[in-house]
Amino acid sequence: MIDTETSQMFAEAQDASAAVARQASNLASSLSALAEQLRTLAPGIIFTCARGSSDHAASYAKFLFETCLGIPTVSQAPSISSIYKATLAHVARAPFLVISQSGRSPDLLLSAEAARDAGALVIALVNDVQSPLAHIAHVVIPIDAGPEKSVAATKSYICTLSAIARLVAEWANDRTMKQAVDMLPDRLAQAWNLDWSGAIAPLSRPDGLFVLGRGPTLAIAQEAALKFKETCGLHAEAFSIAEVAHGPMALVGPDFPVLIFPPSDSGAAGLDGLMATLARQQAPLLIAGQGHGAAASLPVIPDMHPNVAPIALIQSCYRMVNALSLSRGLDPDRPPLLNKVTQTR
Repeated sequence: MIDTETSQMFAEAQDASAAVARQASNLASSLSALAEQLRTLAPGIIFTCARGSSDHAASYAKFLFETCLGIPTVSQAPSISSIYKATLAHVARAPFLVISQSGRSPDLLLSAEAARDAGALVIALVNDVQSPLAHIAHVVIPIDAGPEKSVAATKSYICTLSAIARLVAEWANDRTMKQAVDMLPDRLAQAWNLDWSGAIAPLSRPDGLFVLGRGPTLAIAQEAALKFKETCGLHAEAFSIAEVAHGPMALVGPDFPVLIFPPSDSGAAGLDGLMATLARQQAPLLIAGQGHGAAASLPVIPDMHPNVAPIALIQSCYRMVNALSLSRGLDPDRPPLLNKVTQTR
């Protein structure tokens, strides 16, 4: 992909591979200790609490916790504590994973405090280890993304996914997944250099699109949809590949593109039938990986672990989204009406 213009978003996303490499050396001992603590705790349920891109990372964590560890995982809305002041007795002795880039959002801080007071094991995934959230938590996992000034989170999201994958691989003692995460810095550098410019023209004129994923790629679809909204002015909605064929299909047509992040595991079952249905609707189709019929194929890194491959997919997508934002006459570093730290209560 040839970029005629760059941005702070571009520079920070490009740094993701180096950031993940730093993380690998800095987290090894702390994640090993946390994994041992969690194995001893043997929780029957896990709670997550996050907003925005961090909540998409929580979706990724949910998938891994449930499929790799067999532990049901529930998203705890921050408003339960910050607005409704409900008791959190149900979180006692459970891991309560709070994900935040800044560690300063008031509603997340209130949720972390409430969970801690209720007897949960509060674990903070945070970029700023001096943040208020880090001081509240029992355990801090620094994502080591480094400074991120662009409003659109990129490398911090990738570093969060990497930290989650490392934790799960360590907790499950999954040697194959550990090796796959260790290879991430190189894979991210490769993914950054893949040419996704074929998506620019189909996405330059429409006002909206669907972004589809399933299993390990659903969180990536959610994140991509957010980036299309905040940096490109595109009304993008994320759906599961298994769900879009119902009511949402009514919107699909020649002026409504569909971008698909297929999983490289058994979750891809049924994709051919869906692609045929979308093609009959004459929708412009883009797919990460092997092309299906009329779909335009976007290149991917082959033979990656299915639980880790989505992290490389979003790296390629970030570069394309940055270019798309600029091609639509927008500034990806300054989305309208948005700030870096969410101040919701």
